[in-house]
Amino acid sequence: MRLVILEAESLGKDMDLSGFSRFGEVTVYEKTTEEECPERVREADIVICNKVRMCSRTLSGAENLKLICVTATGINNIDLDYVKRHNIAVTNVAGYSTVSVAQHTFAMYFYLAEKLRYYDDYVKNGSYAASSLFTCMDRPFTELEGKTWGIIGLGAIGRKVASIAQAFGCRVIYYSTSGAHDDPDYERVDLYRLLKDSDVVSIHAPLNEATENLMNIEAFANMKRNAILINVGRGSIVNERDLCCALREGLIAGAALDVLSSEPIRSDSPLLKMADDDRLPLEPGETPQMRTVRFRTLGCYPLTGAIESTARTVEEIVAEMLETRLSERSSRIIDHDGDASMEQKKREGYF
Repeated sequence: MRLVILEAESLGKDMDLSGFSRFGEVTVYEKTTEEECPERVREADIVICNKVRMCSRTLSGAENLKLICVTATGINNIDLDYVKRHNIAVTNVAGYSTVSVAQHTFAMYFYLAEKLRYYDDYVKNGSYAASSLFTCMDRPFTELEGKTWGIIGLGAIGRKVASIAQAFGCRVIYYSTSGAHDDPDYERVDLYRLLKDSDVVSIHAPLNEATENLMNIEAFANMKRNAILINVGRGSIVNERDLCCALREGLIAGAALDVLSSEPIRSDSPLLKMADDDRLPLEPGETPQMRTVRFRTLGCYPLTGAIESTARTVEEIVAEMLETRLSERSSRIIDHDGDASMEQKKREGYF
C-alpha cells in the first residue's frame, strides 16, 4: 500500500506523521502544486491532501488510487463527480476544529469591536507616554452584552459560537442555509431578518450553490451600518468586491475574514487596496478622491511615482508616453526632497 502526503507543511511543524507507516509505504511532500501533483500521485493507493485540487487534471494517471483523505473539514478541492465515476472514496476530518474556530471567531470580533489595533499602536508609538491624560477615548467601543448575534450556518461550530455569544449576554438568531437545521435553543429567521436585526453576523456555512456569493452588495445594504461581519466559513460565500464597496460606502462598520476566495490572497485582490483609516489619516478639509492612475516604480517606495492615466495595456502605455510632455520623474516621491536627501538617507541607513 502506497500513501502519499501532499501538503505536510499545512499540518504544522509539530505534527508526527510516523503513525502512517503502519499502513504501508509513505512518501511525504511539504507542499505540492497542481503541476507537481499528477506525477506524485501516479503510483499512490491513498492520497492525503489539504487544498490542492483533486480532479481529472491531477488524478487521470492515478490508476491505483482508492482513497483521498482531506486533512480539513471542507472538500471543495475535490471534484466529487470525477471521484465517484472512478470509485475513489473521500474522507474528511469533521468536527476537528470546533473549539478553535469558535475561539478565533471571538478573537476577530474583539480585535475589531474594541479597536485593539489602534490602542496597541497608540501605546507602542509613544502617544500614550506623551499624553497628559491617564486614559485614551479616541476610539469608543461598546459592550457585547445586549447585542444581537446572527449566525449563518448552525452546524457544530455555529452552535458553539451561539453558546459563547449567549454567555456574553447576546440575543442569538440564526439562518439555516440548507433549511435542514431546526434548533429549539435559538430563534431561526430568514436571511433578510437576520441581516436587519444583527449587530454581528458570523458565517459558519459550507460553500455550495446556495451559499456562493450569499453576502453580496444587496445583503450588505440590508445590514446595520454599525454591524460587523465575520467569515470563518468559506471565502467565496462573501463577494469580496462587494464587501470592499460596502466598507467604502459605510454600509457596515467592519469585517474580519479568516477565509478568502483564493488562498493565499491574490496580489490583485481588492481587499489589499482597501484604505486603512489609521494608516492614511486625512488632514482637516481633505476628502478621498477616486482617480485612475498608473504607477511607475523603480525598486522602492521613494522612487514610486503615480500619474493620471487610463492606459491598461503595454501598447496604450507606450502610446501615452510618446505623447506626454511631462517627465514621469517629476511625479516620484523622492523628487520633492531637498538636494541633500540622498546623503540624509545614507546616514539614516536607508541604503
